Amino acid sequence: MSNSFIDKVAKKIILLIVLLLLSFLLLFLTYIFGMGIRYLSLKSILSPSQITGSGGGIRDQLFNSVYMLLLTLIISLPLSIGSGIYLAEFAPKNKLVDFVQNMIDVLSYMPSIVVGLFIYLIIVIKFNIGFSILAGSLALTIFNLPILTANIKNAFCNISQAQRDAGKALGLSEWNLIKGILLPQTIPTIIVAVVLSAGRIFGEAAALIYSSGQSAPLLNYANWNPFCMDSPLNIMRPAETLSVYIWKINSEGLKPDAEKISFCSILILVGVILLFDLVAHFLGNYLHQKFIYGKKK
Repeated sequence: MSNSFIDKVAKKIILLIVLLLLSFLLLFLTYIFGMGIRYLSLKSILSPSQITGSGGGIRDQLFNSVYMLLLTLIISLPLSIGSGIYLAEFAPKNKLVDFVQNMIDVLSYMPSIVVGLFIYLIIVIKFNIGFSILAGSLALTIFNLPILTANIKNAFCNISQAQRDAGKALGLSEWNLIKGILLPQTIPTIIVAVVLSAGRIFGEAAALIYSSGQSAPLLNYANWNPFCMDSPLNIMRPAETLSVYIWKINSEGLKPDAEKISFCSILILVGVILLFDLVAHFLGNYLHQKFIYGKKK
């Protein structure tokens, strides 16, 4: 057989695989959106959930998911930026640093259920904090931090050494070089990494079952005192997220309309994750043009 014939066959096989994957993804999304849109309503989004019986919405679970996402990013983003800058710009080239970087890679692939059990044993049980938003945010931070750190480190490492040399030739200190020249060029990558990690955080369930808990106390959205248990801002209260709620109502079998609530919740969950991906794509392109080229194409 000639090389040209082999190339044609290989291209057709690859094209067939891509079409199969796209067809599966399209079928999955069509089914999710087709079933979820039948049950989606403003009432189901704004109503509190009910433990038993028909009816109820996902108001508190949706708020808990968003609130825990924000807390996780507030904790993990400064830590990951500092760690990424240190590993890229200041860390010496030795076996210890190589070992630390390998451990970061290992942590990024750590099963979330293991992280959840670790937080359960240490934070929930050992320190007697109990199931809480704080414990859930710490669990999410543990497996979100390595991913953000690796992305930020790679963003700094991909910057040309010539720019560092030029900054030093102008007499800039290390900090002014990082703040004024290197950091602005990594902002597009950092923001895209944050948005993509937010999608993973928003859909996480396994780690939160053992950290933030499987209950959602009725919240009083008029009470903004963070020390009250019915306040939505209280980080020490147990908080059932949207993904955990989907798992719970289908495993307990106490709600006759579990399918209706599940599809409605899944539609919102998948829709938000897709939105994160789209925002990461378009925002990344926009910021790349703005910060790198100084214009938007």
